[in-house]
Amino acid sequence: MKSVRDLMIPPAHIQGRVEALVVRGQPRERARRIEQTVALADIGLADDRLGQRGEAELSTRQVTLIQHEHLPLIAALARSAPLDPVDLRRNIVVSGINLLALKKARLRVGEAVLEIVGPCAPCSRMEEVIGPGGYAAMRGHGGMTARILEGGAIRVGDTVSVG
Repeated sequence: MKSVRDLMIPPAHIQGRVEALVVRGQPRERARRIEQTVALADIGLADDRLGQRGEAELSTRQVTLIQHEHLPLIAALARSAPLDPVDLRRNIVVSGINLLALKKARLRVGEAVLEIVGPCAPCSRMEEVIGPGGYAAMRGHGGMTARILEGGAIRVGDTVSVG
């Protein structure tokens, strides 16, 4: 019989997909979409501000991920227009695999290997970006943070798999 922990990890045949890649510049500067990047082990994405700094990032927020399927839910909860993932400032938008069930799991995203660390809490800027109620709408749907264990290329359309 499988343990609850075993049941939390999706079977090998369940895979996700990278729907969008978003990188950030300076803290208040608008993020932007890109088609591909390189994950740098222990640093961040090459095109993101952490990767451009080029120093080992000791925090657990080397990369942020958000569930593509949660975007319409967040918009509905906030009673807002459809959301552009760029506004949410999460690096990797993933579909087809439940990120929330993968805490401490390793994910292969394109050529890179990430370790999911924990939830990515929303910040107060969500009230500006989404509108009134944006912060509350993002709670529980803000995505996950991850460390980069093995670097490699990541492209929109790449497969996301556990292990």
